[in-house]
Amino acid sequence: MRDNYHELMNNLQELGLNNMCNYLPEYLDETGHKTVPLTESLLKLTDEEIHANERKHIDSIIKKARFPVKKSIEEFDFGFQTSINEVQIREFQNMGFMERHDNLIFLGSPGVGKTHLATAIGVSACRQDIRTLFINCNDLLLKLKKAYDKGTLDRQIRRYSNYELLIIDELGYLPIEKQEANLLFQLINNRYERHSTIITSNASLSSWGDILQDTVTASAILDRLVHHAQIIKITGKSYRLRNNDLIKK
Repeated sequence: MRDNYHELMNNLQELGLNNMCNYLPEYLDETGHKTVPLTESLLKLTDEEIHANERKHIDSIIKKARFPVKKSIEEFDFGFQTSINEVQIREFQNMGFMERHDNLIFLGSPGVGKTHLATAIGVSACRQDIRTLFINCNDLLLKLKKAYDKGTLDRQIRRYSNYELLIIDELGYLPIEKQEANLLFQLINNRYERHSTIITSNASLSSWGDILQDTVTASAILDRLVHHAQIIKITGKSYRLRNNDLIKK
C-alpha cells in the first residue's frame, strides 16, 4: 500500500499536478476512516488543483501590474474620508465602467487616498483576469520620451494602449514639458473609447494647462479623458496627518 502511495505521489509530480500532490496527504487523513466514492475523491483533488492554479494565475497578473503596494477597498477608511461616495467606489469593483470604456479620475490633495482607491480597483480588475498596469506619471513620461529618442515610440504607445486598464498615478506632482504633454496626448488618444484609464492627480482639471505647459494639448487630453469619465473629488484631510496633534488644533 505504501509503495502505491509513493508511486501515486511520483505520478502526480511527473504530470505536473503539484497542488494535488501537496494536498493528497491531508486529504487521505481526512478521508482515512470514511468510505468516499472514487468520483468524489477525484473531484475534490482536481478542484484543489484547479483552484490553486487559478490563484497562481491571479497572483501572476497582480505581480505584472506592478502595484507599489497591494491595497483593497476593505482597507479604505470611508468614515474618515466622508466626501467619498462609498457605494459608488464599491460599484467600480464590478468593472461596469470598463465595459463602457469609461475613465476614472481621482482628484484631491496629497494623502487623501487617491492612489489607494486606484490601486484597489486595479487589484479587483486583476482578480477578474483583466490585464492591468499601474505606473507613476513621471515614470510613464520618461519611458515614452526614451522610446521617442530611440525611434520606438509607436511600439511603446501600442504596448501601453493594449492594457485593458491603465492606471496613471500622480499626474501634476512634477512639471511636464511640452514634448512630454504631446506624448501623453498620443497615448490617451490611442486608448480613447477602446480601454479604460484611471488617473490620480493633486491638481484640479482647470490647472492642467499650466501643468502641461500647453493649454491646447491639455484641452485635447481632457476632451478625450472626460468625454467618458467619472470624476471623484476627495476633499478630506491627509491620512498621513490624521494623528498629528498640530493638524487637529
